[in-house]
Formats: sequence, structure tokens, C-alpha cells
Amino acid sequence: MSTIDKSDVTHQVQQWLEDVVIGLNLCPFAAKPNRNKQIKIHVSDADTEADLLEDIYQEIRTLDDTPAETLDTTLVVTPGLFAAFDDYNQFLDLVDALLHQLGKEGTYQVASFHPNYCFYGTDPDDAENLTNRSPFPIFHLIREASVEKVLKHYPDPEGIPERNIDCVENLSEAQVRKLFPFLFKSL
Repeated sequence: MSTIDKSDVTHQVQQWLEDVVIGLNLCPFAAKPNRNKQIKIHVSDADTEADLLEDIYQEIRTLDDTPAETLDTTLVVTPGLFAAFDDYNQFLDLVDALLHQLGKEGTYQVASFHPNYCFYGTDPDDAENLTNRSPFPIFHLIREASVEKVLKHYPDPEGIPERNIDCVENLSEAQVRKLFPFLFKSL
């Protein structure tokens, strides 16, 4: 992607967040920070892995410098990198290494989303992969303290992945096309 229309990318990610992540309740913790405007969508124009790692570092610093009441979480969106899921997946190791190097393990964790997300041991067409499919590659920087706070009041958090799989497996073809239009653009 040579020229990134950041407002269009932001709009598509916000739509996915509201329709899929919150609308299907795939992440029961997302609705409140979204409602309170505590989720930042940072569209990176990085075209190298080094530049993206610097962007992620800067977003971690922003989270460090901003109270959770103002900014709870950040989605770093990379429309110009990682068309291939395998490349994206390997880069996650560098993000984890960055958190380790910064001494931020236990402070932040990274959730991963990609248009071609495929869980280990699944077929690319398996419905369960929809739980982590997004319009663009996304690195979700999550405050662990915020997750822990919410988990104290959430019944059966261990059951979330299974409920999510059941949810997406029960979507009709029409619902999948409506909720995940980015999966059908080139078809």
C-alpha cells in the first residue's frame, strides 16, 4: 500500500471493533473502554519492520505516560506491512522481545489480529480463525492491570475462547460476509 488513507483505515478498524469484537462479544472487556473513548487506533505508516518496532515502542511510551482512565489500550494497525500471516506471526516475537527488553512484561501484553489469521493446527477455512481476523494486521497493546481488574468481576473467563468459537461457527454465510467484508474484497 503506497499511500495510506489513515482515516479510511481507522474507520474500517473502528467498524470491525464495534461490529465484530464488541457486537459479537468476542472480547467482553472492549465495550466499556470503547464507549469511554479509551481505545486508541494508531495507524502506522511504517514500511519496514524497524520503523514499525519504533512505532510500537512509541505507543508503549504513550501508554506509560497516560493514565488508564484516559487511554486504556492501543491498536497499532499496519496496513503497509505483513500481507502474509506467517511474516506477521514471526514479527510478534520481536514485539514480545521489545516488551522484555523494556521490562514491560507483566505490564503489557500483545493480542494479535490479521486478515488471514490462522490458529496453529487449524485449517485456514476453519471458522474459529474468524475470532482473530481483522481488516488489517493489528498489534493490540493491552494493559495487564486493566485485564486483571475486569477478570475479577467476570464469570468464567476461561470459557471465553470456546464461547467465541461457538459464536463464529454459528454465523450464517450472509452474516460472515456482512461482518468480515475485507475477507471477500478480492473474490
